[in-house]
Amino acid sequence: MTHDCRYEKMEACITPLPEVSDIKEVAGGELKKWPQRLTAVPPRIASGSIEGVTAEMFNEDTKLWKKRVGHYKSVISQFGQKDRYRNLLDMNARFGGFAAALAGDPMWVMNMVPTVGNSTTLGVIYERGLIGNYQDWCEGMSTYPRTYDLIHADSVFSLYKDRCEMDAILLEMDRILRPEGTVIIRDDVDLLVKIKSVADGMRWNSQIVDHEDGPLVREKLLLVVKTYWTLGDEKQ
Repeated sequence: MTHDCRYEKMEACITPLPEVSDIKEVAGGELKKWPQRLTAVPPRIASGSIEGVTAEMFNEDTKLWKKRVGHYKSVISQFGQKDRYRNLLDMNARFGGFAAALAGDPMWVMNMVPTVGNSTTLGVIYERGLIGNYQDWCEGMSTYPRTYDLIHADSVFSLYKDRCEMDAILLEMDRILRPEGTVIIRDDVDLLVKIKSVADGMRWNSQIVDHEDGPLVREKLLLVVKTYWTLGDEKQ
């Protein structure tokens, strides 16, 4: 017997806003005006709606990413070139701290929240006035019609190491990265060594550099540039 889906009970697919006790009260919490909302504690964090996340943690995260982006700019000279990077992708955005730290630069950042781990922070990204979406990096990303000048991958490979092959994620990154684009991979040094081996085989130029807190930190950065090459280029 064929199942008739027309008589299935539909479920709500949109999370309802919190109830309010007064007509003048803003459901979910009042947002600051731009650009203050970028660094202000988002209402859903201030209200305790996200389990395990406090206002203090959010503020520390904002400061941390300002420091990290400053380090990126010191080790990647292209950051100083006008229009070198316009479309950026953050593969594991969490609170959107990476994008917030770049708000003063002429860049646009797409913030992706992986569907594994703590995937409850997309609303925080929206409340900061940023754009984002969910993504399972074991699957392809819908990017039409855009490719990216820079991809930022913070702990992505640690997050997915028991879920899908590293090669598959790297190939997807290669697909959505424009030729001569840059990748910043932040992860444990042992993982980065393995990633570098694969990246070099993909004709990416790569180098491992130290963490912003110095060489004794196990977490390091793999900086990659996707080379432009063709099948007939014997020099590659």
